[in-house]
Amino acid sequence: MTMITDDLGAMGPLVARLGRAGQRLRRVDRARPWVLDAAVVVLVFLLFCLPDLLHTLGGEDGDAPRRFRMTFTRLPVVGMLALQAGLVLPLLWRRWAPAVAFGAITAVFVLQWSLGTALRADIALFVALYSLALHGRLRQLPWACAVMTGALGLVAARVSAAVSVWDALFFLLSTATAALALGLMIRIRRAQLAGLRDRAAQLEIERDQRGRLAVAAERTRVAREMHDIVGHNLSVIITLADAGAYATDAAPERGKEALHLIGDTGRQALSEVRRVLGVLREADGPRGEPELSPQPGLTDIDTLCEGVRAAGLEVVYRTAGDVDVLDSGVQLTVYRIVQEALTNTLKHAGAGARANLAIVVEDTRLTITVQDSGPPAPAKRAGTAEKEGHGLMGMRERAALYGGHVSAGPVGPGWRVRAALDLTSEDGVTR
Repeated sequence: MTMITDDLGAMGPLVARLGRAGQRLRRVDRARPWVLDAAVVVLVFLLFCLPDLLHTLGGEDGDAPRRFRMTFTRLPVVGMLALQAGLVLPLLWRRWAPAVAFGAITAVFVLQWSLGTALRADIALFVALYSLALHGRLRQLPWACAVMTGALGLVAARVSAAVSVWDALFFLLSTATAALALGLMIRIRRAQLAGLRDRAAQLEIERDQRGRLAVAAERTRVAREMHDIVGHNLSVIITLADAGAYATDAAPERGKEALHLIGDTGRQALSEVRRVLGVLREADGPRGEPELSPQPGLTDIDTLCEGVRAAGLEVVYRTAGDVDVLDSGVQLTVYRIVQEALTNTLKHAGAGARANLAIVVEDTRLTITVQDSGPPAPAKRAGTAEKEGHGLMGMRERAALYGGHVSAGPVGPGWRVRAALDLTSEDGVTR
């Protein structure tokens, strides 16, 4: 076991070097594909054509047995060069036209063996079959294999005086099968790698798309939160400022109280804005971390009502059902809907109006009702019947997250907002 481990460890650097060499070769091939094609032709000529030429020029019959040499016909140098060129030169286009290269080489191969001549350059036929399996169309392989079998049958018949026909066919067809299998194996491997690259690119695109969707959703959430926070607190501040300006001369103490309430409301709004925007900034250290606080819930509605009452709107708040078991997401949705509804009441009905707020939980359904008595003095409720504002759209978006809906409309001299939420999650568990 130790010896095997040592051998594998010693092979590691060799495999790494071969891998790097293969990568460099692929880069060169992509930049100059003709270089590799020419190198294959030169290599085949040096290894298989040149020895035959040297033997012919030297008047030798090679190192084959005598009975095998007498089976073949000796050609002059010019004829041998012509046949070798016909076998080797088509390899130059073996990749971009593999079927044409295979057909040309096969034709020269059949002509050569019809003349009774054996050449080492016949290896080009197996290279052409390998290239056809790797680069050609798969539907061309059956007829190529049939043509190859016929050509090799001619060879087996020619050497039958020295070797058994079946032995020769077995050797030749085994070599052809190896070349075909090698080409198909590399083709399948390349297809798998291409599929993996495409899959990786697709996953990267999907990741970027999910990131963009998450950013868009977060922006929408922050915009909705900012609208609720800023809209509500500014409405309260404006109402308190108007009331303070009116009471400055008649009751200075009430004006001073209004200024204190404006300051408290402004600080609360600033704190909430910092909390919402703080999560968008990257913390740059212990001092840079935003001061986070829990999201508002049902327990904060009392404080919300107190602030609205300080602005001059009388609020009657009641709950029914088990509201304490609601999760934080539902509580935040309820708080924001109530905040927006009371803000609209304060904005349109004004100080001196009365609002009834009811939150009722019944089984898997939660209902929020905010109904006001309308402006104290007969006046048109501005901005309600003519145009639906962003606040009502925001309430509907929040309710839709829990399969609910929001309805709003006049009831007598006042206005009523009703929201219904489904407290059942996708798996049927009550939130």
